[in-house]
Amino acid sequence: MGGPSVQLYSVRDAFAADPDETLRRLAAIGFRRVEPYGVVENVEALRAGLAAHGLSAPTAHAAVVGKDQEAVFGAARELGIDVVIEPLIPAERWGNSADVAATAEALNAAAKVAARYGVRVGYHNHWWELESRISGRSALEVFADRLSSEIVLEIDVYWATAGGEDAAALLRRLGERVGAIHVKDGSLAVDATGQVPAGQGRVPLREVLAAAPGALRVVEFDQHPDVFGGIAESFAYLAGAGE
Repeated sequence: MGGPSVQLYSVRDAFAADPDETLRRLAAIGFRRVEPYGVVENVEALRAGLAAHGLSAPTAHAAVVGKDQEAVFGAARELGIDVVIEPLIPAERWGNSADVAATAEALNAAAKVAARYGVRVGYHNHWWELESRISGRSALEVFADRLSSEIVLEIDVYWATAGGEDAAALLRRLGERVGAIHVKDGSLAVDATGQVPAGQGRVPLREVLAAAPGALRVVEFDQHPDVFGGIAESFAYLAGAGE
């Protein structure tokens, strides 16, 4: 698989201050892949930094619904990004089947634009898509049924667990639709406090990893007092698990 990736949002303050040094530090930990955010805003720093430090970006987060999609997918193509992932659709859009269908239709339309650039579209969940139930199923799974087959799901297993879902079972149900997982651990607080390195919290990561053997592993923290140290510990956990 080429080893794990790391979401650059985890180190957003360091990246904003010195993107080149931030990418150097992540490469020194052992990463060969990163998951950028804001590809249009950061295209110049990424263009230089990825090449300088031997990094690639198979996935990235960038809002596409209601945005200038040509700019987003053009920047992604320039940076060699394969999948552009919509990072968030607000919780109020997941309460009924009509709203879920409208979001799916918006991403399906974006995927047609992305295809002209040789790029695919993805979606990343929070807790509310799992907490919301429609006819006895999670809103996320209702949503997945309405997506075009080329759209990738990136399952954030911390948020899925916080939303009351058995993340490993969810991954097994979604199967090959899952192209990536956010490897994140902690107390399951929805305000993102109490996050810890992989394997040290309440997320059943061993079962999660086994349930999605082909999915790209992407280390992420929403916040952590020593984020580079936490990322390094999570990288070591994945290495120890044979990832």
